Amino acid sequence: MEQKKLYRSRTNSMIAGICGGLAEYFGIDPTIMRLLYLLVTFFTAGTALIFYFIAIFIIPQE
Repeated sequence: MEQKKLYRSRTNSMIAGICGGLAEYFGIDPTIMRLLYLLVTFFTAGTALIFYFIAIFIIPQE
């Protein structure tokens, strides 16, 4: 059984590769992940931005 690892994507990167890496991890289109992230950011009044910047330092580069 292959174990998945979460990495920041180099190929599907727009800013830091967080949404691209999450999309690869869950097996969905990166555009859908970016749209979901925008919706979450909008509905949490920007709190998701804090988690995005924390993820930049926690999630390793691919």
